[in-house]
Amino acid sequence: MAQHDENVVWHAHPVTRDAREQQHGHRGVVLWFTGLSGSGKSTVAGAVEEALHQAGVSSYLLDGDNVRHGLCSDLGFSDADRKENIRRVGEVAKLMVDAGLVVLTAFISPHRAERQMVRDTLDDGQFIEVFVDTPLAICEARDPKGLYKKARAGELRNFTGIDAVYEVPEQADIHLDGEQLVTKLATQVLDLLRDRDIIPS
Repeated sequence: MAQHDENVVWHAHPVTRDAREQQHGHRGVVLWFTGLSGSGKSTVAGAVEEALHQAGVSSYLLDGDNVRHGLCSDLGFSDADRKENIRRVGEVAKLMVDAGLVVLTAFISPHRAERQMVRDTLDDGQFIEVFVDTPLAICEARDPKGLYKKARAGELRNFTGIDAVYEVPEQADIHLDGEQLVTKLATQVLDLLRDRDIIPS
């Protein structure tokens, strides 16, 4: 891990996270959607964000493909680059939580250690791991981007689920059955947020 220069000092600003949360009327938190490519992570996260927006909850969705257009455009798909991709997203999500937002992230994030790394940067209760559990056969049948076809043909290396490992969450905060309707899955996530008093009932 990089060491900070001794001349770089954290500056505490007068407006706190608590104050921002009070202004928003809800708590800041990260909903970390993880699962195989094609599992429905982005779709479910998008449905949850749409419902939050309609309910007046301040939120933002960080999507795996989208951040690689800018924030992580210099990274490839080696293990080191994927770890750095998750580290950067985690830092951005942490800043957004400090702003009092409900942050949704949709990333394969195949390794438990990397998901734990992000969890460890946040306060207790601020990281909610959402496992979208969809069988590989179904993800491959969906193949919305044609990536599984390329991986099977040997045109795409180090692809999660084919020639790269996906480590299933051992204790996800919420376990979603990716074969169910998106509306049902989104409702389950929203219910969890209400049960934990993150958003108003």
